[in-house]
Amino acid sequence: MNLHDASSSGEEVPVARSAGGVGAVNENRLVGVLAATGIVAALMQTLVVPLIGDLPQLLDTSASNATWVITATLVAGAVCTPITGRLGDMYGKRRMLLIVTVPLIVGSLVCALATSVLPMIAGRALQGVGMGLIPLGISAMRDLLPPQRLNSAIALMSSSMGIGGALGLPLAAAVAQNADWRMLFWGATAVSVLVAGLIWRTVPATPVDPAAGRFDPIGAAGLAVGLVCLLLAVSKGGDWGWTDGLTVGLVVAAVAVLLAWGWWELRVTDPLVDLRTTARMQVLLTNVAGVVVGFSMYAQSLILPQLLQLPESTGFGLGQSMLEMGLWMAPGGFVMMAVAGVGARLSSARGPRITLIVGALILAVGYGSSLLLMGSAWGIMIVACICSAGTGFAYGAMPALIMGAVPRSETAAANAFNALTRSLGTAVAAAVVGVVLAQMSVPVGDFTLPTEAGFRTGLLIGCGVALVAATVAAAIPARRSAAADASVPDLVAQR
Repeated sequence: MNLHDASSSGEEVPVARSAGGVGAVNENRLVGVLAATGIVAALMQTLVVPLIGDLPQLLDTSASNATWVITATLVAGAVCTPITGRLGDMYGKRRMLLIVTVPLIVGSLVCALATSVLPMIAGRALQGVGMGLIPLGISAMRDLLPPQRLNSAIALMSSSMGIGGALGLPLAAAVAQNADWRMLFWGATAVSVLVAGLIWRTVPATPVDPAAGRFDPIGAAGLAVGLVCLLLAVSKGGDWGWTDGLTVGLVVAAVAVLLAWGWWELRVTDPLVDLRTTARMQVLLTNVAGVVVGFSMYAQSLILPQLLQLPESTGFGLGQSMLEMGLWMAPGGFVMMAVAGVGARLSSARGPRITLIVGALILAVGYGSSLLLMGSAWGIMIVACICSAGTGFAYGAMPALIMGAVPRSETAAANAFNALTRSLGTAVAAAVVGVVLAQMSVPVGDFTLPTEAGFRTGLLIGCGVALVAATVAAAIPARRSAAADASVPDLVAQR
């Protein structure tokens, strides 16, 4: 499948001259390297999933402390992504892409050497910073690629999140079952170093717009504190109790800090996030869609693996091992990448708004079909592939919608903020699905297992939220022509 119409012969195309001495670059190679960067960043998210059950013993800690190994990555990624996006607008995307690989490398190395839970949590938090590579890479594409290449490149970069997550589970499970668990992190260190080298050699310097202004440290600190409070309350509320004083206190603190942060951002000359731009209807509704699409994408990835792994004695579980589960789920990631070109062509012909609507509707169909197909591993794989196809359409469309409504000097920050909304959606999905499955569960021996009705309810919620996402996308203002969308980067830059 040819995702890149221009330069299909692979000839060298002079795009820009990098600080590292790279002159003319090949556009296909540039897109390929950035997509590989996204795959590596997404890979870090699922790297430790097969180890969660063993981490208390491996790190001599409690099960509740071990869950922070995942929570730290989620929180650090959400907090740092808008900050690195803003810095990318100010100092250049290539420079920030290289800088963000440093905590990715260091974090992987720390995890490989960790002998207790605190270094592991610190390393995983550093790995979470690497999620900023994806919105930075998408924004760099706007600066380095011609408009006719942009939709396909964005779609491919966005789909890299799916294949990274899909590869992570079976790969990590295979290594964890057949080798020392530390090899996961030594491998992560190696691929992170490789990615940094590829960025250095392949990605040219991006132009820096003087209109980008100065960095807003107070805004960065306020957003970080507010998000940490909010995400901790959402992600840990199920463990602490939703009415526990700590959970309620964190929610109250998050609301207070984020309101104060918004007040500050509206008054500072060079805000971390330009809320006036964010309030534009196209940007605002795309970010709302980011939350609900993030929810829809993540809910099925929490439910389907559990259905595959639960014992057959439950009457609805399929009795698969962790490795087998990862292999059944993996095709979804490849489907997400395969539909990238289709979504790009639809965006070029009809506009990214239509692509987002189509993606959300496909997600809803995937959830709906799960109610009929959840009885077999093949059925679960088909459901995962349908949902991944919808996610691929939706995730490829949202950056294009964002970049169609913001000036070039705010591209990375605006894309990073949209990535943040998707992270919020996944956090809320984890909390909601956790509550549903916990409330609809039964004791089985020494364990409490979710019921089939609980899983079906979670899938119905996912279907409903996907339909909400389609409704939100339909409310996004439509452009007058598809040609306008293709020329969006240049038009916005001239405003």
